[in-house]
Amino acid sequence: MENVHKQARASTVKAKKLSEKKKDMISGYLYVAPFFIVFGIIGLYPAIFSIVLAFQKWNGLGEMEFVGMNNFAIVLQDPLFWKSLYNTVLMGLMGTAPQLIVGIILAYFLNMAVIRFTNFFRVTIFMPYITSMVAVALVFGVFFSSNESALANYVIGWFGFDPVSWKTSEWGAKIAISLMVFWRWVGYNTIIYLAGLQSIPKDLYEAATIDGANKVQQFFHITIPLLKPFIVLTVFMSTVGALQLFAEPTVFLGSSAFSRDEAMTVVMYLYRDAFNLGSFGTASATAVLLLIIIVGAAALNTWLTSGAGSKKRGVKS
Repeated sequence: MENVHKQARASTVKAKKLSEKKKDMISGYLYVAPFFIVFGIIGLYPAIFSIVLAFQKWNGLGEMEFVGMNNFAIVLQDPLFWKSLYNTVLMGLMGTAPQLIVGIILAYFLNMAVIRFTNFFRVTIFMPYITSMVAVALVFGVFFSSNESALANYVIGWFGFDPVSWKTSEWGAKIAISLMVFWRWVGYNTIIYLAGLQSIPKDLYEAATIDGANKVQQFFHITIPLLKPFIVLTVFMSTVGALQLFAEPTVFLGSSAFSRDEAMTVVMYLYRDAFNLGSFGTASATAVLLLIIIVGAAALNTWLTSGAGSKKRGVKS
């Protein structure tokens, strides 16, 4: 009889322990629930709704009409879509690729012990990233004004070039916006590379110096291979950011941003369709096409940067 009581008491204690585990589990779910609720409302629901809307004809107020793949056909047959895609890729290459190379070089110099006032230079390089886009647009609007006395026209005049109408010419607008993107994001990538450089053990450089390797050999055979995870990260983020270019050309060109095609990007194209022309169906179809392009480009870039590093080390994929 006593054994029976002991077994009953043990089962009661076990049940209480299980109950405590369940309470802990529920409390854990409650702690993380706000994030998933907010993400579902402002992230997941609009994404799913946009995919559904890509197959509908809708002006934002009336009833939706299912049109199948017609929105995709309209977008793909529109020359302005291909022009905006061309502008996006070109300005992405002109504004993003140089900032990755310059970012590595700047981070390398900032990581050198002989450089003084490194904290000052780090803050100075990072400042453009946290500067307001309105301020950036005002500054670049003055630099790249169409007047002959503008700073950009004054500089190119030293090399014998005629003044350029930066906001209305085909290449002038692209160059000015690419420089704005470069100036704004190079500091952000520099800080990421600097964090990567500071994680590389110093004894590797000391051993290489004892073996007779110079600074250039150390840079290409120690720094770059060990910095590869950070390079892959910045290439991925820069690719996604470049294909979503919107703020810089919009604030630089002002009211003429959506009426001219010299610097119209894919995101500006779908914004114009949705909020200027009231065609939410074609805008959503453009967003779906952009998503496919971003996934493909990011995967290709990540594969190329990862593959290059593996081949250098002789790693079989």
